[in-house]
Amino acid sequence: MPVYIRKHPLEIPLPSEKDWIKEDEEENFFLQDPDQTRDQLPQPFRMINKMVNLVFDQALEIIEQREALREAQKLKVQPTQYMPTGDFKVAGRANCLAASGKNIFVGTSTGLAAFSAADCRRVCAWEAAKLEICAIHASDLRNENHVLIALDEMGFAYLFYFCKDSLLLVKVLNEVEDISKRSTCEEVELSRGGSYAGVLLQGSTEAWLEIYRLPKESWERETENAPGAAAAAAPAVQERMFSQASEMKSLELQREGSAEMETRMSTSKLGARLSHPMLLLKVRPPKPLSGSIFKSPLDALMKIDDGSVLGLGHNHMIKDCQLEQQDAIFHSTFKTYLERDSESDSKEETPRHAMFHFILPGRILQMGPEIKSQPEVPAGISVHWSGSHNLCLYLLTRPLKEKGDTELKPDAVWPCAALIICSAVSSCSSYLALACEDSTITVWNNCLGSPLGVTALPEGCLIRSIHFLPSVAAPKDQGLCPNGDPAHPNMQLLALCGDGSLHLVAASWTGQSNTVLLAGRPEDPGQTITTVAPLLTFNGKVLVFSRDGTVSLIDTAMLQTICHLVTPPSYTVASPWQPVFALDTENQHLLLQGQEQQQADAVSQGKDSQSTIFLFDFNSHLLRDVFPKKLESPPESLQHLPWDKRCDIFLRNRQEHLLGLSQQIPGCWSQLQKYAATLQKERQKK
Repeated sequence: MPVYIRKHPLEIPLPSEKDWIKEDEEENFFLQDPDQTRDQLPQPFRMINKMVNLVFDQALEIIEQREALREAQKLKVQPTQYMPTGDFKVAGRANCLAASGKNIFVGTSTGLAAFSAADCRRVCAWEAAKLEICAIHASDLRNENHVLIALDEMGFAYLFYFCKDSLLLVKVLNEVEDISKRSTCEEVELSRGGSYAGVLLQGSTEAWLEIYRLPKESWERETENAPGAAAAAAPAVQERMFSQASEMKSLELQREGSAEMETRMSTSKLGARLSHPMLLLKVRPPKPLSGSIFKSPLDALMKIDDGSVLGLGHNHMIKDCQLEQQDAIFHSTFKTYLERDSESDSKEETPRHAMFHFILPGRILQMGPEIKSQPEVPAGISVHWSGSHNLCLYLLTRPLKEKGDTELKPDAVWPCAALIICSAVSSCSSYLALACEDSTITVWNNCLGSPLGVTALPEGCLIRSIHFLPSVAAPKDQGLCPNGDPAHPNMQLLALCGDGSLHLVAASWTGQSNTVLLAGRPEDPGQTITTVAPLLTFNGKVLVFSRDGTVSLIDTAMLQTICHLVTPPSYTVASPWQPVFALDTENQHLLLQGQEQQQADAVSQGKDSQSTIFLFDFNSHLLRDVFPKKLESPPESLQHLPWDKRCDIFLRNRQEHLLGLSQQIPGCWSQLQKYAATLQKERQKK
């Protein structure tokens, strides 16, 4: 306010304590000068002014830090950048990729397309209007045949058989006659070799897991007997599926009305009906613990099996009143330490998500001698539900129970001290890793059924995903170790945390484990790691995808970045927070979807355009120097040999191992004698 219109008189007040300068007003003391043209702002405008200045100061600090980081990055030696060795176009928007054998399968906004990995030529396509494939898994069968399982945006799971350059639709796994009873598919998975398929379904009130056995031999015979088989099977199945999909679309998009879906096949005629997969298991989440329903201990003992494995703990004699009493005592004793809401304690939510893996034969699951197992065919599955401490194991050799009996007991239960967040299985299926909520990682040896090591990450690291690194010494054999040494090889795995940090965890047979921080929490949000993918054909090499679109190749042995895989200048990595890529382990290729920068606005508006898939060939002359040494193939399995020959191999290797130790003993003995002689001479001198 100007001086000449001041309300208060300009007089010198008497000195008093209330006129002393306060600490919070000391910085604004100059505003008390009567010669200034403006007075101090009144409240609350003074507080708003301070907050605005604080925001500007913090913004300037962040800008200075980022500029300093950019200058530091310029001074560093930048890794070599490699451009793609090839590319091909896909009609529509590519949502997922899968590589199997000599073919590449792309899930698009209009269906499914198959390309040749040799020349990127389009082989065939299965397309349908307004049918968008979101996830796809493929498994290579013999004679250049493949089995595929796909998931669309409406939650339908499709099973395909690729044969003679044609895509044959076998079945929609979650189709029902009544659309009101339809269940939504959340996740699909295929076993290695294509013997089994897993589908995680979710209804209105519960979720469950279905495991199917795939008739691969029957499909091969049926396609050989029908030379005119075309790109789809079972017209009646297609008509039912398309009518259901149309009805779902009409319910979700009423403005567009009920649009009829027409299938455009790449070949001329419809083929014969293929055999449908057989439902093998139907796994539901375990029920929460409650009071005993048994009237006597004898009734509870009758429900217990032979007692050789742990169970879920439902067969007990503890009443509801006893459980409530113990819970009340616990909460009253530790009331000051508990930070839980009363609603969350009184009501438990039903698990809605599960993570499952197919397990090869081994000692992790005890099978009877009457069951014949094949080394490369899964013998069981491991399942853990969200919010559960238990890992449940189920055999795949049991028959399906009657429809009325919905309770399926696990064949083995592994309890954990904390909630299980995620899990992983090694490429040889010999090791299983569990990551818990308390930032601990436990690695299990499936061959022996015992833990290999337990590792705890730093406090505050919430594990998001774990991935095994390939090991040279990991044998394919699930029984005796071919090298004759009972010690197991050291296993390494990657742990990606929620804050963007990446840890390398090493577990050994001695029980000792250590962790190495490969990448800490970045100060620049653009450098946050979103996805990691180990290269199974190369030892210690990992692909790391960042939020800013950077694709780095890291060597975990040297703890350094080898190179960057970049797209052409006019392109960027499509959706870097969830990149669309696939690793072709047979042809040693990386498939990565790119997006043209000038088409970013059109894609964000939901317009389907042509997608570009870039190909990085690791065998090319540009990338050949990056991989100086290829991963050695693991030893062959011994399970196909008789027991007497396996014992002979084990004893022979053990004898060679002891012979090597005996050859080292004379040298050590001579050194000990020399050391004793020198000690005796020194004692004599003293």
